[in-house]
Amino acid sequence: MSLNSALAIASSSLDLFSLGIQVAGNNINNSTTPGYVREKLIIQATPPSKSAGVLVGTGALAYGVKLQLDKFLEARIHVANTSVGLSSTRSGVYQQLQSALQTLGEGDLSNQFNTLMGQLQSVVNQPENASLRTAFVESGEQFATAVTQLRLKLTDLQNSQNDQLKSRVDEANTLIQKIKTLNPQIGQLEANGLGRNDAGALRVERMNAINRLSELMPIRAIERPSGSVDLYSGSDYLLLDGQVQKLNLFVDTRENGLQGLQVQLSQTRSILTTGGGEIRGTIEGRDKILGGFVTQLDEWAGAFINEFNKIHASGEGVAKFTDVTGVTHLYDSTSPLSTAGLPFPPKHGSFEIKTVNQATGITETAQIGIDLDGIGTDTSLTDLKNAIDAVPNLTATITTDGRLRIASAAGYEFSFSNDTSGVLASLGINTFFTGSSSGDIGVNQVVVDDPRYLATGRGGGPSDNSNAVALAQLPDVKHSSLGGSTLPQFFEQITGGIVQGAAAEDALAQGSENFRSSLTTQREQTSGVSLDEETIIMMQLQRNYQAAARIVTTVDQLLSTLLQI
Repeated sequence: MSLNSALAIASSSLDLFSLGIQVAGNNINNSTTPGYVREKLIIQATPPSKSAGVLVGTGALAYGVKLQLDKFLEARIHVANTSVGLSSTRSGVYQQLQSALQTLGEGDLSNQFNTLMGQLQSVVNQPENASLRTAFVESGEQFATAVTQLRLKLTDLQNSQNDQLKSRVDEANTLIQKIKTLNPQIGQLEANGLGRNDAGALRVERMNAINRLSELMPIRAIERPSGSVDLYSGSDYLLLDGQVQKLNLFVDTRENGLQGLQVQLSQTRSILTTGGGEIRGTIEGRDKILGGFVTQLDEWAGAFINEFNKIHASGEGVAKFTDVTGVTHLYDSTSPLSTAGLPFPPKHGSFEIKTVNQATGITETAQIGIDLDGIGTDTSLTDLKNAIDAVPNLTATITTDGRLRIASAAGYEFSFSNDTSGVLASLGINTFFTGSSSGDIGVNQVVVDDPRYLATGRGGGPSDNSNAVALAQLPDVKHSSLGGSTLPQFFEQITGGIVQGAAAEDALAQGSENFRSSLTTQREQTSGVSLDEETIIMMQLQRNYQAAARIVTTVDQLLSTLLQI
């Protein structure tokens, strides 16, 4: 090998080792940068030359600077990110729901229910005591307020999930657009004189954007030979050769009539109904976790309202009516009562109206039949009004807002009993509660204004507690509308289901996070920066640089000696 060849090899080696030191130094400087991917200088031997029949090495050149990434591992991390996004979001919703329920606090709805029934037991013992009647009515108002407040909290939580959904959809669209913008920048940078080098900083920026997007929704990232990345979610594209599909929000009306924001793709109109990620977790948290509990709470509250009112409507208080108007509005007065849209449809049966002459004390009882057997013409609100209107000394009308009003003639008063049809409870006549669900439960203003109308008896005088006893036994009765459970059992089931669901979701979230952590640990072994390793590499390169510099110095001395000869 000639001195010129040796000098050329040593000179290129200086450039090579200098570049290697720069790469190692950059890795060390970014060792604490989140999401940074280690770079590596790729070195390849140059083709040897033949001199006097002998192959002589010509040194080495830098082939390029490459990011140390395992693309298969990255794809697995994307799937793990999606699982973590779904389970952690659902777990967070469960935690918010448990907080709203105040499971261990004094505001627990079951405690409110027990307090109400305890007050009722006091009325059972002394039904003629006016202060105990008032206390029970007030307890009923407090219970109704507790139920509606819980429902409002749940509605607020659902609205909060809608806000979260909007925010996450906006973030996803921003990330997709960012990846689209980075694609050509990476391609151009790697094509313009850097074809063998990775556009490291831009690629890391894009990689972090893809990772975050995979936490929001399920994606697949496929890199083209040009360096650009296409994105898919399921069978739909999000980014394909520069074409973007945005995520759009729209209002969806579900089978139960409730409306909620849903997500669909702008071009294919595909709806994100499956998969994972924070976006799907937000929708499921709103609809399945919160919405599912709201549905069950409505079932529980509705069953309590209806069953309590059916018993209450068949009794009477220490005061009788001279004029009463039902609470429930029914605008179609000609349809059968069973299909007219009442929240608690009545059934085939009858009830009694007892008319009392205030002067003589003589009581006359009229039985009002409710024909709802589906044979012939079933009873409508108009039919019921006419039947009551035919009772001597009673007048029945339908108000302009569709409520049934019953009034007695002067000197007469009336009460109700033996309602086997449930029609009085359905129409809100002689009832204690109003409403049909957790969202609108309240106490009948008639009873609030005058607790004497609290129906504790069944016609046996002020000390008659027979109806109050039946009301107090209500928590022990199994109800078909609650799947054969009692009211306390059903509430315990739905709250216990939340506790169990929260524990299961938390365990799932922890398991998903552990799995992702194991994958990121594997990534660190390939892509992470080891300060010890990089320091050793830098020291080796420095020594190699020094050796190459010594060669240059030695060749220079030899050339000087030759020139002096």
